[in-house]
Amino acid sequence: MEYTIKGNDIHVFEPDLDLDETLDCGQAFRWKKAESEYFSEYTGSFLNDSLRISQLDKENFIFHNTSEEDFLRKWSDYFDFATDYSALKTAFSQDETLAAACKFAGGIRLLRQDSWECLISFIISQNNNIPRIKGIIDRLCEHYGGKFPTPLQLAAETPDSLSYLRSGFRSKYICDAAGRVASGETDLNAIAEMPIEDARKQLKMILGVGPKVAECVLLFGMHRVEAFPIDVWIKRVLAQYYPEGFPEFAKDNAGIAQQYLFHYIRNLSE
Repeated sequence: MEYTIKGNDIHVFEPDLDLDETLDCGQAFRWKKAESEYFSEYTGSFLNDSLRISQLDKENFIFHNTSEEDFLRKWSDYFDFATDYSALKTAFSQDETLAAACKFAGGIRLLRQDSWECLISFIISQNNNIPRIKGIIDRLCEHYGGKFPTPLQLAAETPDSLSYLRSGFRSKYICDAAGRVASGETDLNAIAEMPIEDARKQLKMILGVGPKVAECVLLFGMHRVEAFPIDVWIKRVLAQYYPEGFPEFAKDNAGIAQQYLFHYIRNLSE
């Protein structure tokens, strides 16, 4: 990643990023595509700081109204610019299917999200589609003045008081997660540092957090790149292309490989 400062904007050169593939692929839910003169443009938030980002072409981006300090302190880390995705894709391409997936959606990056927001987002995501997930999270943030609520704020809620979300059975799961995190019973920072099996067990103690949600929180909210969420699409990939098991060489970064495969198989099937 290279960048220059032009007025109040940061201009970024990064060949391994595509906004559509990264911001609208189901790993984060507070980004919205905007009408724009550019190739692509999104507005969204991370840790309740908002950002407008435009993609000029395949390799050039503008981070609008962003100081160099904020870009380096927050957004560079959020977009995982320190990781060499070209090298990862080269390594993945030892496998024929992964090579095709990387070629198809080479602009996917793993966002380094906040673990608390990620936990609640993926609890909401259960048996849900992306537009509806975004709608529930929008209503939640609107209720709290446009900001994602803290664990303490949400711990004061009940399933009945969350009826405005129209999140159904998920409301009781949200309340349980909030109570555990607010009380310190569930320490997300500690879980992020645990051996992966211990981390999985701790997350699954939260009501409604099963294997898939736990893996998503580990991967997207704690950057545990060995985590490997399995949904209907990845089950299809594993059955069709990896009946003898996922390639051993890719397991240390299986979660990133999963992102390429998920996008590939889902679009291949349309």
